Amino acid sequence: MEGNGLADLDARIAGCRACPRLVAWREEVARTKRAAFADQTYWGRPVPGFGPADASLLVVGLAPAAHGGNRTGRMFTGDRSGDVLYRALHDVGLASAGTAVSRDDGLELYGVRITSPVHCAPPANKPTPAERDTCRPWLVEELELLRPTLRTVVVLGAFGWQAALPAFAAAGWQVPRPRPVFAHGARVSLPRDGARDVPGAAGALELFGCFHVSQRNTFTGLLTPEMLRDVLRAAASAAGLPTRG
Repeated sequence: MEGNGLADLDARIAGCRACPRLVAWREEVARTKRAAFADQTYWGRPVPGFGPADASLLVVGLAPAAHGGNRTGRMFTGDRSGDVLYRALHDVGLASAGTAVSRDDGLELYGVRITSPVHCAPPANKPTPAERDTCRPWLVEELELLRPTLRTVVVLGAFGWQAALPAFAAAGWQVPRPRPVFAHGARVSLPRDGARDVPGAAGALELFGCFHVSQRNTFTGLLTPEMLRDVLRAAASAAGLPTRG
C-alpha cells in the first residue's frame, strides 16, 4: 500500500486543472468516448502514478493515452502499450499479471512504480513544452517521496528522457552536463547531490533508456519484447530486485 505522502500526492494530481488545453481534451474524450467503451464511465482526470511507496525501480512514460489511462484512471492500463509493458514486467517477475484492464483488476507491482512527466492525456499524444514544464513539479515531488528507496529508473522514449532529467536534478540528483543523450539501452549514473543529503536516502540513481512501448515502435519491431525485457532485467538487477526468465 502507498504511504500517506504518495497517497496525498496522487489525490492532488487527480484534482489538477492547471493546463486548459489538456483539461478540455481529457474531458471531451471522456464525454464522447470510443464506441468500444461507450458503456463505461471514463476517468477523465489526471492519472497518478501506480505502484508501491517503497519502490526501488521507477518506470517513466510519456503521458496517459486518451482511451487507456484517461479511461481507466491507471497508468498504462487499458491500451496496447500497457499490454506490452505489463506483459514484460510479468515475464521478468515484477508484476503479478501480464495484463492490465482496470483499476480494480487486482494487479500488483513488485518493487516497481510507474509514472509519467505529464499526467493528462494530450491531443495527438503530444504535450506542449509549457504543459510538460507545468506538470514537472508533480514528478519532482514523487521522486522526493520515493528517494529513500529508489535505486533505478527506466525512461521510455526521448520525450520522457528530456522531461525527466530536470526533475531528477530538482529532486536532488546530479545530472551530467552536457545532458546525456537518449538511446535505447543507455545507462547513466546520477550521483546524489551531497548538498541535499537525506539520512537513509538512496545514493546514486541508475538511469536506463528504453524505446517507448508505443504501437508504432512495437508494430515495426523497433522495440521487441526481448529488448524491453532485457532493459527491465538490467534495471531490476541494479535495483536489487529479483527477476525470473
